[in-house]
Amino acid sequence: MPPKNGMKIRPYQLLSVVCALGGDSAEARNPNIKKLREAVRSNPDLPLTLQCNVNEVFRYQDPGPGGDTPEGAEFNLRRDLEILHKLNLFPGATLPARIIFNRVWDWIEDVTGICSYGRTTADAWTGWTKAKQASYRRGHRRGIAALIPLRPAREMTADKKRSLAEMVSVGAVDVRPHILLCSLCQYGAGTRAPFAEDNLPELVQMILKKPDIRIRMAPHADWMMCAPCPYREAGANACVNNKGSGGLPNQMRDLRVLQKLGLTFGSILPARELYRRIFKRIPGTLEICRIEPGRPSVWWTGCGAAEADSPNFAKGRKLLMKLLG
Repeated sequence: MPPKNGMKIRPYQLLSVVCALGGDSAEARNPNIKKLREAVRSNPDLPLTLQCNVNEVFRYQDPGPGGDTPEGAEFNLRRDLEILHKLNLFPGATLPARIIFNRVWDWIEDVTGICSYGRTTADAWTGWTKAKQASYRRGHRRGIAALIPLRPAREMTADKKRSLAEMVSVGAVDVRPHILLCSLCQYGAGTRAPFAEDNLPELVQMILKKPDIRIRMAPHADWMMCAPCPYREAGANACVNNKGSGGLPNQMRDLRVLQKLGLTFGSILPARELYRRIFKRIPGTLEICRIEPGRPSVWWTGCGAAEADSPNFAKGRKLLMKLLG
């Protein structure tokens, strides 16, 4: 079982995990690396705290030299700082493992200049062997799915079937607020039921056919709409899209929508009335979906980077305004 309260690790151990995935037998046998690898595979959102012996301003988080590898204090510190710099993080940073390892795969393709250097200037700066560097490259080429597997297709298909059956049997369909806007974007883009990755097209189809459907404002990545999504983490009822960082911006968008509509979580409205309120009060996506620029960031999302309202939203809004009267 992974630790409940997370793990405190050194930044270089992230790269050691990739080496183990690439066939480095020493790292694969290393008990600390094995423990980290198994903990992340068991719980991809396990909080990881990245510590290093930096002293000065960040001395409050210094872990001591116990985790150093034999190369020496200077090598260990430079390696950890180079990694943190690449990941745009700081000593003592705590984030879900999924986010941190996605950054490793995105931003550290090779360890040159981090764990090895162009030439050896002294024994203290020998760095990783060519064989170990090659193992890192092999592990990196395997992709993050080698550490954090994707949801099985069979599981998502089964969840799709069960959640759709629940949708037609409940008194009110649970929907997280901001994805109502996503349903308009999908409709404007021509997406129609059946749709594999969420139940929004099916929801719109139901509303068009049955005017008495009601919708409840639900927090988080609720089962009824998001059950088949590849990026739903069922244990936390969470959205882990955008390489693990989707939860925060999605929650903020939910709250922006609730404020615009004058609702709160748990509010229940007839579906057609709810959509008409959206048509009237939310004419575009920018003020809801926009995220201040900056990458890598736990706030970054693809649609949040847009500089203008979504044309698909405008098209879907126009079409559904006509269909829903």
